[in-house]
Amino acid sequence: MANFITYLRTKSFRNNLFVAIITVVVLLITAFFSLRYYTKHGQGLNVPAVKGLAFSQAVAKLEELGLRYEVDSAYIMDMPPGTVIDQDPEADTFVKDNRTIYLTINRATAPTVKFPDIQFKSFIEAQSIISSFGLKVGDTVYKADVSRDVVLDVSFGGQPVKPGDIIPKGSKIDLLLGDGGGNEEVEIPNLLGFTKDEAAFSLRGSNLKLGEITYDGDITDTANAVIVAQSPVLSDTVATVKIGTAVNITLSNKKIN
Repeated sequence: MANFITYLRTKSFRNNLFVAIITVVVLLITAFFSLRYYTKHGQGLNVPAVKGLAFSQAVAKLEELGLRYEVDSAYIMDMPPGTVIDQDPEADTFVKDNRTIYLTINRATAPTVKFPDIQFKSFIEAQSIISSFGLKVGDTVYKADVSRDVVLDVSFGGQPVKPGDIIPKGSKIDLLLGDGGGNEEVEIPNLLGFTKDEAAFSLRGSNLKLGEITYDGDITDTANAVIVAQSPVLSDTVATVKIGTAVNITLSNKKIN
């Protein structure tokens, strides 16, 4: 121990200690500046705004600044095809040189979906279902019906749409809704002498519906059988019924006297 303490007091120890300190300092300084060079500390640029530009314009802007890019696609109905609809990182974000910018481009064609079953559902429920399938509600038209704000019919581009039909995503769906006016009354049509098809047509025009069908005797010719009785029937005491009322009929091949 005494020899070690004596060595610490020698000039040789002091020289070795000085060299060791200098070596550590040099290594730390070298590591610091090497790291700054490797990470390009303080060097970079702000990401340009390319959202809303055509793809070719966006690429030119990024390449001019030495930035790389990767592309994905989505579909938005109201934007031109090939337009940048999103970018990551956002505009004015500070990034290093050669950073990859992720672009989302609007597709030229819309993906398709199978149309859901929304008939006879409430308007609010139908609207939610339509939205979940990537569709939009277009025009809403009301007609007299006992149901209020219930979907009675569905169309796309002026044509009826059935559940399972394939239509472009983002399409606008037109709805025919009931106005809840079933408490209004209409005049009872006189159906005596009508065939079943003629009666059904007449009832639709009066916002009524065909009810139970009974037969008088053996029916040999259903198409030409005529109505010999109806209920309710137009009379001096009963002239109107509520919209949507079912009218029951009796068919016969016998001629009405």
